[in-house]
Amino acid sequence: MKIKRLLIFALFSVLAVVLSPVAHTVEPIQLPIQDWHFSGPLSTFDRASLQRGYMIYRRICAACHSMKHVAFRNLEAIGYSEEQIKAIAAEYMYTDGPDEGGNMYERPGLPSDYFKSPYPNHNAARAIHNGALPPDLSLIIKARHHGPDHVYGILTGYEAAPEGTALRAGQYWNRYMPGHIIAMMPPLAGNMIAYEDGTPQTLEQYARDVVTFLTWAAEPMLEDRKRAGMKVLLFLLIFTGIMYAIQKRIWAAVR
Repeated sequence: MKIKRLLIFALFSVLAVVLSPVAHTVEPIQLPIQDWHFSGPLSTFDRASLQRGYMIYRRICAACHSMKHVAFRNLEAIGYSEEQIKAIAAEYMYTDGPDEGGNMYERPGLPSDYFKSPYPNHNAARAIHNGALPPDLSLIIKARHHGPDHVYGILTGYEAAPEGTALRAGQYWNRYMPGHIIAMMPPLAGNMIAYEDGTPQTLEQYARDVVTFLTWAAEPMLEDRKRAGMKVLLFLLIFTGIMYAIQKRIWAAVR
């Protein structure tokens, strides 16, 4: 009797899969694959692009998204001097203490402080964004499949919704977003931020620069890891040659 019930259950499971509506199938999204400066085995980060990307994050993205795993002192790795880092950190106020009287107090930021969140807590963030919690961007590149291309696609993929598609208030159509509906308004547009180095001020360039910065934030030791890997491969290559020569010498008499 138990075997009969199992067979009936298996039959209904197969029928449920076979007869399920085709509408439930999800069309795969073709991401805009980019040629990134940091993607090769010997490649490095473009320091100018990193600094432009940080400027975009600071002026645009930081209004809604935190980066709680990045400290101001880490900016030295992308080319900022100690004086510049101190000046940037001092623009933000942090709650510290208690002092000798047991009271908390406000102080300017220090290089050792982490990037300040735009919200006091998650509930405050959800209240501002109609229940949606803007993700922290510290590891967003690592958290998405094909992270750099995915984030670049989201930033450049806003377009008018197809005819007949109804969007609620606060919703936008993005061709690279899974499901195509996103609650984040288009954050970037051409000529939003002036580049003093003459770099084109286009949406695509802004997106490339901020993605470069976010990739560095997610994996700041990427360049060191690549250098270490090449040293290990070189050592193994030399070691293999030495061991081959030893093997030939040991077995020469036998032959």
